[in-house]
Amino acid sequence: MQAHELFRYFRMPELVDFRQYVRTLPTNTLMGFGAFAALTTFWYATRPKALKPPCDLSMQSVEVAGSGGARRSALLDSDEPLVYFYEDVTTLYEGFQRGIQVSNNGPCLGSRKPDQPYEWLSYKQVAEMSECLGSALIQKGFTATPDQFIGIFAQNRPEWVIIEQGCFAYSMVIVPLYDTLGNEAVTYIVNKAELSLVFVDKPEKAELLLEGVENKLTPSLKIIVLMDAYGSELVERGQKCGVEIISLKAMEDLGRANRRKPKPPAPEDLAVVCFTSGTTGNPKGALITHRNIVSDCSAFVKATENSVNPCPDDTLISFLPLAHMFERVVEKVLPLNASDTHISFLPLAHMYEQLMKCVMLCHGAKIGFFQGDIRLLMDDLKVLQPTVFPVVPRLLNRMFDRIFGQANTTLKRWLLDFASKRKEAELRSGIIRNNSLWDRLIFHKVQSSLGGRVRLMVTGAAPVSATVLTFLRAALGCQFYEGYGQTECTAGCCLSMPGDWTAGHVGAPMPCNLIKLVDVEEMNYMAAEGEGEVCVKGPNVFQGYLKDPAKTAEALDKDGWLHTGDIGKWLPNGTLKIIDRKKHIFKLAQGEYIAPEKIENIYIRSEAIAQVFVHGESLQAFLIAIVVPDVETLRPWAQKRGFDGSFEELCRNKDVKKAILEDMVRLGKDSGLKPFEQVKGIALHPELFSIDNGLLTPTMKAKRPELRNYFRSQIDELYSTIKV
Repeated sequence: MQAHELFRYFRMPELVDFRQYVRTLPTNTLMGFGAFAALTTFWYATRPKALKPPCDLSMQSVEVAGSGGARRSALLDSDEPLVYFYEDVTTLYEGFQRGIQVSNNGPCLGSRKPDQPYEWLSYKQVAEMSECLGSALIQKGFTATPDQFIGIFAQNRPEWVIIEQGCFAYSMVIVPLYDTLGNEAVTYIVNKAELSLVFVDKPEKAELLLEGVENKLTPSLKIIVLMDAYGSELVERGQKCGVEIISLKAMEDLGRANRRKPKPPAPEDLAVVCFTSGTTGNPKGALITHRNIVSDCSAFVKATENSVNPCPDDTLISFLPLAHMFERVVEKVLPLNASDTHISFLPLAHMYEQLMKCVMLCHGAKIGFFQGDIRLLMDDLKVLQPTVFPVVPRLLNRMFDRIFGQANTTLKRWLLDFASKRKEAELRSGIIRNNSLWDRLIFHKVQSSLGGRVRLMVTGAAPVSATVLTFLRAALGCQFYEGYGQTECTAGCCLSMPGDWTAGHVGAPMPCNLIKLVDVEEMNYMAAEGEGEVCVKGPNVFQGYLKDPAKTAEALDKDGWLHTGDIGKWLPNGTLKIIDRKKHIFKLAQGEYIAPEKIENIYIRSEAIAQVFVHGESLQAFLIAIVVPDVETLRPWAQKRGFDGSFEELCRNKDVKKAILEDMVRLGKDSGLKPFEQVKGIALHPELFSIDNGLLTPTMKAKRPELRNYFRSQIDELYSTIKV
């Protein structure tokens, strides 16, 4: 349009009339129009944007040609699994060296005393102390080789990581021990790994180890290194049974006076022998190499490289057992930078926690440790203000229950529900944020309880309810990933994809491994129908079990596939959903494995019981049971306790039910069941399980899926009424 045409256009009567109309409007109306225009412009400029997914979320995994149905991550450019993300990080030793450079010798490990700020050791200080401890081990006669095992029996604290790095600097292998295994299992591990030296944190643990030596149960143990102060009585007790008791400070001084040049490990060398708690029998020692851990870390970094976007202000909270693998991996390779901080309070023995720790150290981040008292955790969170927070489902369930428990009026409950629905709508659009109106009005308090800066959470170790996960993703307003795996694949083999904030699945295969499903005919799961046992293959898969070829052969087939025992199902978008367990073994919400037959065999010894079916669910933190009383013994047993009536009447009597439960718990305690193995509630059923009613096999074994379905209403009622 030419200039003279424009002039004529703006002289048109319609526009002249409009300008005259605008001049007649009141000033307040004009200001309102202006404010509306300004707000609209501001909203368009600042409106929340969805996180850009790294791949098509409708096709998150790709089938590998000629692999028998195996699938790989859609993030890979080829069918070859990812091994290393950084060319200069192929071992955990190299990962720590990279952390020193990335951090510019910034803070590394922190701890605090009550009502005090965190005190930090720098990366170079940690490296110095680690090399001194490694040198001291060599001075004591230990060898810088990947067949030299060193035990660590301690709660999460800076010394744990320092000792670990000292071992890695000289190619030694750590063997973590942790309290939840039980005293017998600790003795078994010391013997199985032939440990001659164990680092411990407290004198009580040293006394436990000495008891094994005194009873000639652990003849290999010769040195105990203590982190905390101890008395001369402990030294004398050790001398009597041939065990040297020495302080960690004395070991460090010994190494400083006899410094040795580090002898770093190769990628294929062992890094950790991680003993799993198992379900029956003795724990099994999973052989985990540096390559296993680094590849799992690398896969996590690859999957989140364009979404986590770490910066120097990041802070990571760690609270999972460092004797398990998840935390070990993340602390060494999570893509966080020099100012990242991680707070640790769950045992450093957990693979989940190990993953986190490995990722952190590789990226020069900080790791903060809790004070040792879980009751003070909220205060530690307030002081540390983490931005990255790995969690387990049981903690999520407690957070969920607490949030809704505080909504104790109809109005509060309505507002909470309304706000969560608004934010869940944003989730479905791929939007994650913590600065909306609903965050300021409703969710600010729960976000502040975690320190106020959390922007990344990762959960694993056990399934989490879709309802809980979706709500907390909305309430916490941070990237929230769910993973799946086990110790034998170095913690993770599946991870939810950035941008996919749907729940009810465990994500796609991680870039470090392939996953395939194989037929489980006896359970009617067929791979051709997209269902079957989950099998994993890749550089993150372990090397086998320590001195146990039979168990190794059960877990690893001749082609190197790890058989997890979990039943999975491929969803249309290429993600995996865990739907069952191949064996009659399951996890509770806190991640503890349960072998129900073992528990049933103990409870069946009750005089009043004829049959018992112990049941648990991965979304629940405790067990319940269906009990069939013995028709011949129930009445006399009940009469001794002051109850009378017919068999049917006694089965309906709540006091009789309570007495039977107390007897079961007594038997369980006498037989050494752990608290999480004890049932918290029972339902009495007057009819025996039998072949005729379809609840027993022809060989008189319980048909557990049928029992579960048959008693579904009783199971649901027990879980809805019992508060633990």
